[in-house]
Amino acid sequence: MPVRTFTMPKSLNESLANQQPPNTDTDRTSLNGVKDDYSLSEREPLAESGPKEKPGITYAAQDKLPKLPIPELEDTCRKYQAVLAPLQNQREQDDTAAAVRDFLKADGPELQVRLKKYATGKTSYIEQFWYDSYLNFDNSVVLNLNPFFLLEDDPTPARNNQVTRAASLVISALSFVRAVRKEELPPDTLRGTPLCMYQYSRLFSTARIPTESGCQIAQDSGSRHIVVLCKGQFYWFDVMDDKSDIIMTEKDMALNLQVIVDDAETTPIQEAAKGALGVLSTENRKIWAGLRDVLTRDAESNNAECLSIVDSALFILCLDYTEPKNGAELCGNMLCGTSEVVKGVQIGTCTNRWYDKMQIIVCKNGSAGINFEHTGVDGHTVLRMASDVYTDTILRFAKSINGQAPSLWTSTSPDPSKRDPNSFGEVSTTPHKLEWDMLPELSTALRFAETRLADLIQQNEFEILEFAGYGKNFITSMGFSPDAFVQMAFQAAYYGLYGRVENTYEPAMTKVFLHGRTESIRVATLESMDFVKTFWADNSPQNKVDSLKKAAQKHTALTKECAKGLGQDRHLYALYCVWQRAVDEEGAEAASSNGYSSPVDGPSSEAGMSSQQGPSISPSPPRSSRAKNNDTSGSPSKSAPHKPSLQAIPSLFSDPGYDRINNTILSTSNCGNPALRHFGFGPSSADGFGIGYIIKEDSISICISSKHRQTKRFVASLEAYFLEVKRLLRSVKKGESTGRSRVRESEEERKKRGKGKVIKGETQGSEAAPAVGVEEVTEEEDEELGGYGFFDAGMLLQALKASQEEKEKPSEKAAGHARRAIGKKLRVSEY
Repeated sequence: MPVRTFTMPKSLNESLANQQPPNTDTDRTSLNGVKDDYSLSEREPLAESGPKEKPGITYAAQDKLPKLPIPELEDTCRKYQAVLAPLQNQREQDDTAAAVRDFLKADGPELQVRLKKYATGKTSYIEQFWYDSYLNFDNSVVLNLNPFFLLEDDPTPARNNQVTRAASLVISALSFVRAVRKEELPPDTLRGTPLCMYQYSRLFSTARIPTESGCQIAQDSGSRHIVVLCKGQFYWFDVMDDKSDIIMTEKDMALNLQVIVDDAETTPIQEAAKGALGVLSTENRKIWAGLRDVLTRDAESNNAECLSIVDSALFILCLDYTEPKNGAELCGNMLCGTSEVVKGVQIGTCTNRWYDKMQIIVCKNGSAGINFEHTGVDGHTVLRMASDVYTDTILRFAKSINGQAPSLWTSTSPDPSKRDPNSFGEVSTTPHKLEWDMLPELSTALRFAETRLADLIQQNEFEILEFAGYGKNFITSMGFSPDAFVQMAFQAAYYGLYGRVENTYEPAMTKVFLHGRTESIRVATLESMDFVKTFWADNSPQNKVDSLKKAAQKHTALTKECAKGLGQDRHLYALYCVWQRAVDEEGAEAASSNGYSSPVDGPSSEAGMSSQQGPSISPSPPRSSRAKNNDTSGSPSKSAPHKPSLQAIPSLFSDPGYDRINNTILSTSNCGNPALRHFGFGPSSADGFGIGYIIKEDSISICISSKHRQTKRFVASLEAYFLEVKRLLRSVKKGESTGRSRVRESEEERKKRGKGKVIKGETQGSEAAPAVGVEEVTEEEDEELGGYGFFDAGMLLQALKASQEEKEKPSEKAAGHARRAIGKKLRVSEY
């Protein structure tokens, strides 16, 4: 069995020192300008042999990208106080103000100077610290770091069976790999501005490798095979040649996958579960590092070769044997798998994963999704891949019907069925099953890893909302940013349930900068707090809408600022890391990259970006309370920051407000397009919610996770809010169209049309009675709802639906003018 040696990773410092992306010529001619449109000659495929005459288009704009700016210290401190203002009482605000004043007078300026000096000659002042925060996270990556995408079903129902769908997705994914390697993938742009493409070079054939001193990212740039997991069993075969051309047709791929499914079926699932070594990738990272040593220590064993094949694969394809019954179960399956214990043996899909790499997951019914290792790539990058793959599956099917159908790619691989067999080189397209030597230590470790994983899965729950009442079109027609509008929905729904405002996180993409990642938008503001209080009080619709507009405008302004790299979180974290380095230099202890993690809340995996920026998932770097992470319990450490012996921690970082801002309760992210049905991630704190959402043209899809914190009730609150705020917006918009009564306006319009005369009622006076058939839009409904005053928004939802189903009859309405009905009306049959 041919086995390629997996290149062990370089040190992180060495990897990051190489600023050029793969296949990028260092002597590239400077571009005269960056453009969004590329000529046909620029899109020509690179030569398959001989020297490369010019670079491709994928990284063409890299040399023109600016570096992420280091904000001014005073601005960052001011913003730090501003984001804390809605979360603190007056005494706490005074304490934070004192800590900031001391920081600006004492340690702050010196740390700012050190940071600027450190950043000299680097691609980004935050990049090394960002990687450290992820790679030094010790707890399980499942539900803590890895996000998921749930793709829409194939629009052709007949193609929604497992093998057909999986084969189609794999071929399209390989086409994407080819485009990246040949530099034919057009660069991402945002309103004509090019975005950094560096992350695409780390998307495939990479693996997170645990070591005793933290994880490393390893990559085999020559990888040409995939690994398939089916019922916890491992298979592999080659799919590309040395020139990155695809060597299998979709029919060939489907045949291979069917052979694998059939072979996996021959082993009883209870027996296969005992050797499902993928479960080990869910362990605490230090434990997993030790187990990898066990796998590789015996020279006579083939475990090392098997491990190398898995690590170096382009990606993992997981073929699940289950069919989740609903959207929530589907989301849970894509994020962490299912847990099902039969006769003491775990047979859920949680054993059919390898979390250290990108995974394409396909269920028995063809439902498909992606779970990805997050260290080197953000959601915006994976979303581009997922969207192109989904689009290509449709276009290729169309091309099989009509040969003139367009192609997504600049060039395509030669038809494998027409190639000379000798042109493929040394490849093995026949599936091979990896046979691990199950040492006693591995069997025991697998058992313990599985029980810990089952605990972790049971501790979390998932609910979805597929709101079809309206989407982006309606929201923009009312003058709101869709992202800001939905973010205020989260604020209002949470306040309606719990009566308080909590720390909320949303990432803004910063890929307009070289090696840019994300910046933190802190959604809770004084304006949003005023809105939720106004919304839940007995105020007029106009007042509620006005306060919503102010809050949304503030959120939009914050988003734009963060997208420019001018937020406060990343800058403060970099200053903290610089302080750690200073302590290390003075000999106190190694603090910078030996267990310290980002001060952003918990093992988080949120994503997204505002509607103005385009989607981007990027969890804030995992948090370990800015102290060495010795916790192996699976929950984020909550201990106070470690205080070195030779230097006191700067006042701002010891401020309780700094801990509070880094404990995210609502971890949110906006990421998606029509190719996705849902996406999501686990909660970033024990008492928080993880909220992934997609704003489509006429609908809003939301996936919410929590550690059993009334997630279903929160979803009901959101749905109720969306219905109520639509009513408010429409009522205010109608009221703004004229200063007169809507009833009178309607009557006069009918007079002009000459469609009948007005019949005067018995009531005399200057004000005419409402005409029959004219609905009082706002007043009666507002009184009925008590100013949207239900504390339980689930009750409100029922009331809203009831108000639509049980309209008052005209005869009863007329009788109401003569005498107000008081008390319960009894039916004659009750006597």
